[in-house]
Amino acid sequence: EMELAFYFLLVVTAVSGCGVPNYQPKSSRVVNGEEARPYSWPWQVSLESFFPTCGGTLIAPDWVLTAAHCITFHTYKVVLAEHDMTKEEGPEQSIMVKKMFIHPKWDDNCVSCGNDIALLKLETSAVISDKVQPACLPPHGATLAHNQPCYVTGWGRLYSGGPKATTLQQALLPVVDHSVCNQSDWWGSSAKTTMVCAGGESKSACHGDSGGPLNCKNRDGRWYVEGVTSFVDGRGCNTPQKPTMFTRVASFIPWISETMARN
Repeated sequence: EMELAFYFLLVVTAVSGCGVPNYQPKSSRVVNGEEARPYSWPWQVSLESFFPTCGGTLIAPDWVLTAAHCITFHTYKVVLAEHDMTKEEGPEQSIMVKKMFIHPKWDDNCVSCGNDIALLKLETSAVISDKVQPACLPPHGATLAHNQPCYVTGWGRLYSGGPKATTLQQALLPVVDHSVCNQSDWWGSSAKTTMVCAGGESKSACHGDSGGPLNCKNRDGRWYVEGVTSFVDGRGCNTPQKPTMFTRVASFIPWISETMARN
């Protein structure tokens, strides 16, 4: 009874103050990526071990969503309100990760099998400010429309410790409907219904970050984390008909809610 009440509270608080940046993101339709307006993606997280490895998304003051394939080292910290990696700009918050939860069905040897999702419980809650805000979580099972404009954000790392931009980048990535993405000359059977495809018409995900968000604005005016960057074609980001694959957050809401409520 008590746990249920707490869970309800958790959902309500998560919904009330989410997905509304104080600094409006650039709405330009640059598909190959451009520098983001500083702090316009206030839920964007840099996940670091000894060096920055992946991106992540703040979904509650003490919870970060990322990709399971990003979890390799043991000690992690997250950095919030980060824009230029090379400078100490002032508003950054660096918080240690207390506990990591990898999806139980994740298989390291099979990224295309899906379930590439993980939750990080933070040692202390982030201080919510004009530069640090959680993203909204989509309702369970919600689907995205074909060509819905979403933005991928990050410092450009497509693999752990890979080359990166020094400032946060964003790129417009239209959603590719599942019925298109699972065609044999696209991703075929690698495209599962628990994934979101975006880009692929020579659109780039080069400026995303493994584990980082696919940000989509809803009709309610709020930004939702609809995807977690999972895998890109080995031939590079601009490969036609090989859009970036994201873990579809809406498929994993029960696991996310349960993990957060229990911990």
